[in-house]
Amino acid sequence: MDKNELITLFHKELRQEAQVKGYIREETEHVVRHVSQFGEKGFIVSSNVNESDVREIIKNELNYFSNLEQDFEWKVYNYDKPASLKDILEQEGFTIDDREALMVMKLDEQHPLLNYDRHFNLKEITDEQGIQDIIVLEDAIWNVPHAELGERLWRDKQNNPESLYLYGIYEDGQLVSAAWMYLEENSSFASLWGGSTLPLFRGKGYYTALLATRAKKAYENGHPFLTVDASSMSRPILEKSGFLCLAYSYGCQSPSTK
Repeated sequence: MDKNELITLFHKELRQEAQVKGYIREETEHVVRHVSQFGEKGFIVSSNVNESDVREIIKNELNYFSNLEQDFEWKVYNYDKPASLKDILEQEGFTIDDREALMVMKLDEQHPLLNYDRHFNLKEITDEQGIQDIIVLEDAIWNVPHAELGERLWRDKQNNPESLYLYGIYEDGQLVSAAWMYLEENSSFASLWGGSTLPLFRGKGYYTALLATRAKKAYENGHPFLTVDASSMSRPILEKSGFLCLAYSYGCQSPSTK
């Protein structure tokens, strides 16, 4: 598949038609929104707007989520229309996150990740304590709280254990690197998350080991396409493994509705 075909498939399966556990999907003429069933942040993952109606639709969505007392993220990709969508959201009070690269790769039986055999002390994480270890790791690396993430991961692992897989690498009993993956519902994609390593333990190949473990699990379960929202730090590693950068995305965070 070429780049445009991959973008079309991604847009269809993970934006227009995505179903996310714990969220109610609502599709209108102008947006696909997901409303949290647990009081967490909602999100708009796809939109059909133009220069003439975009501000009115943004205000409508702000009112909609405000009535729910739910903050939300409007995810914008650089191929979205109008080209000024991100800037207009910022003008309407949204906070724009750092740019991330949309990285996608298709696996086949010959792919090196599926034949990777360096495992270190890598473990699958299935219990609440292991997920709390991940949250401690994320808090330490990013210096912001991840309690809500921990609640969601544990809830998803309990309720849908075959759609979420978490892995960690331990040294002397301490979790030093961790990552997880969702096998997306009714989709050929698996989405990869995390991949964080404590600074003192970087450069040992842990990121690639976690990537390979998730790739094997995704492929075994019939999800040949992997996708990552990549930071500038992880993008070069992903490109070495065969990922293509299809686009750039921006998380646009709504003004507080609470």
